[in-house]
Amino acid sequence: MASYLDFEKNIQQIDEDITNAKIKGDKEAVKILEKNLEKEISKTYKNLTDFQRLQLARHPDRPYALDYIELILNDAYEIHGDRTFRDDPSIVCFAGYLGSRKIMVIGEQKGRGTNDKIYRNFGMPHPEGYRKALRVAKLAEKFSIPVLFLIDTPGAYPGIGAEERGQSEAIARNLYELSSLQTITIGVVIGEGGSGGALAVGVADRLAMMKNSVFSVISPEGCAAILWNDPTKSEQAAKALKITADDLKKQELIDFVIDEPVNGAHRNKEKAASNLANYVGKVLDELEKVDIRELVADRMHKILTKGVYSEEQAK
Repeated sequence: MASYLDFEKNIQQIDEDITNAKIKGDKEAVKILEKNLEKEISKTYKNLTDFQRLQLARHPDRPYALDYIELILNDAYEIHGDRTFRDDPSIVCFAGYLGSRKIMVIGEQKGRGTNDKIYRNFGMPHPEGYRKALRVAKLAEKFSIPVLFLIDTPGAYPGIGAEERGQSEAIARNLYELSSLQTITIGVVIGEGGSGGALAVGVADRLAMMKNSVFSVISPEGCAAILWNDPTKSEQAAKALKITADDLKKQELIDFVIDEPVNGAHRNKEKAASNLANYVGKVLDELEKVDIRELVADRMHKILTKGVYSEEQAK
């Protein structure tokens, strides 16, 4: 059963009317309602607010890393464990083929349903998850296999055990190691990119975002609580933070915005996966022509120049 957000009330009503018309066998009514649905979808999604895109990024039916991996990867083989502590299910790692190309995919997995969410820790990795990701990235480097990062987390897990096992060090280590990894790396924010939890698997030659994904240093709720001592002002915070794909592209903090189906990736996962796979394929075509030393130098330059600005002395 489809889930609807608050701003999709009209769409939900038309969907229900279509279902009722089909039950009654009223084909003419179905045709009219389907046209109305198309118009309503176009109207609703044409000018989404930042907060509405945040809601879409968190939609419970939105495709997660494992959904994309299943749809775009052939002969997929999962790689487990960090060889130090344990296997963290909130980060999944697969070797496989994208078309005819060998590729490693490292994704953050939120989980669907109560038991799976708990098992995946709601997509909040522990340090062993980041160490697993780095181990697999290093394995890809050894065999010159491109790496695709699928970013989707509210943030790194802030629990006592995670801190005791070196959460901040694990994130910092990934930033350091991935910045000079000797193989092609591509990052795609598929849902929610939360702070260091996303950055730890977000250092790449090309960083893209799905159209309705978000990427921020803090959640809008957390920002509202700090700035206004009022978490209910999260909609205002979402606008101020500039967390959407279009905003980040304008600021040159990401390289590309991947289109989704008009009414969101959750309504047509196959099309969303196809768009993602096409983007990755085009980037690989481009980057495979570049010498690896030049690629790493360009990656490092891009990282070091992010957020750099200058001020002129007022006269």
